[in-house]
Amino acid sequence: MPPDRPGGPKDETVARRFSLTFVLATLAFAALTYGVIAGFDPYGVRRGAGEPGPLMDINQRYVYPQIVRSGRYSSAVFGTSTVRLLDPQRLDKLLGGRFANLAMNAATPWEQMQIANLFLRHTPAPGTLVFGIDAPWCDRDADSEAKRLTPRPFPPWLYDDDRLNDWAHLFNSKNLEIALRVAAYRLGLMDERIRGDGYEVFVPPEDTYDLSRARMHIWQGHAPEAVTSVVPAETVSEAERKSWRFPALAWLDAMLARAPATTRKMILLPPVHVAVQPRPGSKAVMHEEACKAMLAEIAQRHGALLLDFRRSSPVTREDSNYWDPMHYRIGIARRIEETLAAAMGGATEADDGFFVTPGSPVW
Repeated sequence: MPPDRPGGPKDETVARRFSLTFVLATLAFAALTYGVIAGFDPYGVRRGAGEPGPLMDINQRYVYPQIVRSGRYSSAVFGTSTVRLLDPQRLDKLLGGRFANLAMNAATPWEQMQIANLFLRHTPAPGTLVFGIDAPWCDRDADSEAKRLTPRPFPPWLYDDDRLNDWAHLFNSKNLEIALRVAAYRLGLMDERIRGDGYEVFVPPEDTYDLSRARMHIWQGHAPEAVTSVVPAETVSEAERKSWRFPALAWLDAMLARAPATTRKMILLPPVHVAVQPRPGSKAVMHEEACKAMLAEIAQRHGALLLDFRRSSPVTREDSNYWDPMHYRIGIARRIEETLAAAMGGATEADDGFFVTPGSPVW
């Protein structure tokens, strides 16, 4: 019997079997992958109230929703990395309540509002809300599409109230990697990436601090004279001043309005180094002062306590307090925590000018 010619019935049968085997193998691999992701549940999609799972993703935007949905925390800190060093366990003792730190590296005001909104929806009677307000909150175009997100991925599906749609977003290689990290944690092979209340010391260990290196980062090639007053001082016309708008502050205003009257509300402007604060006598400093004035109005309207650390003081002028112009050392974080408690008790300013509480009530 002559052999089958190429492309004949036998070859077609082999091709069909190969295709079927390939499809079945692919489906089996996909099912196994999805099973691993769903089983180890790296973002708490299956969990509701109770203990949040191990936080293994490096991107806080993915792991914080499960902290909120756990229902374990009555109070929270929101902001960026400029308030991430505030320790919830110390705040528990100093301010009362059970704190989570939900500040996210380089988070835009819009992103910060998403986690704050989620917190308010899942915490009917918050104890204390602390908002860290950085310079982007004063941007005139903070509500533009370009400033809504950063290059870091943001998962809106973890911030809505439809839990079913979460499953459709889980199947990808990145989530598989995080699920395998959770598995390694369960087996005792890895430590939790971020503490269960969101706290992480993300700056280098204190024993590695190098002042000369820190100064290089703080000044970034600029001489300290860059913070001296602008001469002659710049001026702003009344028309230009009236054109200034602070759309992100409207979001904060609305957020504080939704919070229960019994909730203690605190707004703080973190103490960044003077190297990145506006130069005295510049238009930039006048714009910032206008933004601070609006913040004071918002704080007064909602019974919030406003603490302004973003000012020239012995702390913000001292290079050795900082790793870079935005990030202070652990000792400064501890002082901020103590200052929050002192301000809650009625302190309105520090002897060394470290903070003031402009236009804010005392509870």
